[in-house]
Amino acid sequence: MPCSQDQLRRAAATAAALWLAPAMSSPVVAQTHDTAGSIGLGARGGIVAAAPARTAPTQDSADSAAGSVEFSARAGFATDYIYRGVTLSDRRPAAGAGLEAAFGAFYAGTTVASVRLPTQPTAEITFVGGARPKLWGIDFDLSWTYFLYPGEAPPAPGAPVGIDYWEALLRADYKISETLRVAGGFAYSPNVSNTGAWSKYAAFGVGIDVPSNVLPQMITASLTSGVGYSWFGDQSAALGGFPLPAYLNWNAGVTFTHKAFNLDLRYYDTNLSREDCFVFTGDPHATPGGQINPVTNPEGLTSRWCGATMVAKFWFALN
Repeated sequence: MPCSQDQLRRAAATAAALWLAPAMSSPVVAQTHDTAGSIGLGARGGIVAAAPARTAPTQDSADSAAGSVEFSARAGFATDYIYRGVTLSDRRPAAGAGLEAAFGAFYAGTTVASVRLPTQPTAEITFVGGARPKLWGIDFDLSWTYFLYPGEAPPAPGAPVGIDYWEALLRADYKISETLRVAGGFAYSPNVSNTGAWSKYAAFGVGIDVPSNVLPQMITASLTSGVGYSWFGDQSAALGGFPLPAYLNWNAGVTFTHKAFNLDLRYYDTNLSREDCFVFTGDPHATPGGQINPVTNPEGLTSRWCGATMVAKFWFALN
């Protein structure tokens, strides 16, 4: 049965919690943090980079580090907050900050970022915990993340209350040579953005470190790219009962680092049509004129939230 426009907007708004970031980071997709020069596989709280991946300490450092907790903090801003290829800031600038504590291979952290979503939350807050062991020369990251959106507007009649949800993920990073790295990851949520639909996300990325002899002193640079695929189960009956549109997203860019300061310049895109972009995001600024689908988009509304864009992101990190 066709859904009302309000139901479609709410459904897509709820789904606006799915994306894919740039190059390679600490966890694997869903909360893949973007560290300087890391391969982004789709990160939440991605305005600022996550703390550098910490694996189990070596034998030489184990005694001196025994019983110690390491802290890291970061803060920054971006010209657009992109998550798995989709804007979470209505194509406007966004700012964020994060804090993490690590004890050996285990860690816990939180991030806060400004967002502009259809449900009008005051911010996006994430809470994450997990472990980053190193096995067979591969850096793994297994984590659980809860996404919180405080201050949302009252839902439409029959729509779910809020878009808070949780996601589990597994990520693996491997250094092939001194300059070449690869990463892969998989994430799962049983109820993405409180739509009633499960979500699965798989991603792969590559990173190349620029030789230091071609860069100014104390400057490092990494070329990174990533591609990811998202697919979903059926939403609740109140949101139409149909699955959210599956899609590919990809990115490529360069990250420059000088001491604690980082600058990332990146291209993002997806294969979502403008009509499916509206269904997925519930963009409140959607415009008519697109192809009509009597089930998922009976008014043929279109959105620009999922198209190609260039983003500049600046942040600093203290470890």
